[in-house]
Amino acid sequence: MQCAAKMQVRYLRGLLAGLLTLCVVLPTWAVDRLIPVNTRPDVTTSYWWMPRDGATASVVLFSGGGGDIGYRDGEPKSGNFLIRSRDEFAKAGFNVALMGNPSDTPRLTPAFRQSAEHFADVRAVVQDVQTRSPGPIWLVGTSQGTISAAAAGIDLGSAVQGVVLTATLSGQQFGGSVSDLALAKLTVPVLVHQHAKDSCKLTPPYLAKRLISKLTASSVKKYMEVEGGQNPIGPDCEAFHYHGYIEMEPEAVAQISAWIKHPVP
Repeated sequence: MQCAAKMQVRYLRGLLAGLLTLCVVLPTWAVDRLIPVNTRPDVTTSYWWMPRDGATASVVLFSGGGGDIGYRDGEPKSGNFLIRSRDEFAKAGFNVALMGNPSDTPRLTPAFRQSAEHFADVRAVVQDVQTRSPGPIWLVGTSQGTISAAAAGIDLGSAVQGVVLTATLSGQQFGGSVSDLALAKLTVPVLVHQHAKDSCKLTPPYLAKRLISKLTASSVKKYMEVEGGQNPIGPDCEAFHYHGYIEMEPEAVAQISAWIKHPVP
């Protein structure tokens, strides 16, 4: 009897230890959190990581404007279309990584988004994501973030599965746009997703559509023009206008997610 009692105590102790270990381990991989990465000498780039069980792929999201995710009070606060729609990508079955700005560049410019420094930052973050989830990685950008997604897609090549451009910055501006990139070097699948009512002078639908003819090496390419949403507010080029898919975020993300899972021309 004493032997049986001792065995039972040992079993309970082991079970309790296992439960305690599980409680300690879970937050290190299953909880949404900010992850700092040393991307260049003396430079750290942090990204918001949202791992999901059974994820079919990971999406790295690049916000527009000066970049960044608006990290405050322990979570991203940016109103950018992709940042505020991050949960929709997670619901679609993806791990989600929100690309933050490097410690030496608090505000990104179009020129920086095409620089070797930016490519090094993106490459290091993509590599870190791959250590956490070995599945395919897609780069998704919106507005000025499309410069980052397209340019980094060219730089990374087959290290990523594909690129998605939303509200693509294809008009001429100081520092360059997606139209100025060597798109013929982009070999992975590319989706150009555009709101038909986007009236921002730098992201007009007709210019976004022209990009398809420049993607001569892309294995699969598609231009998708959509309508929907309502109640736009603010300037035409800001996140809460049609430029930012206002009040149609779930629909837009569902369209993008479906194509990522099954890229077709």
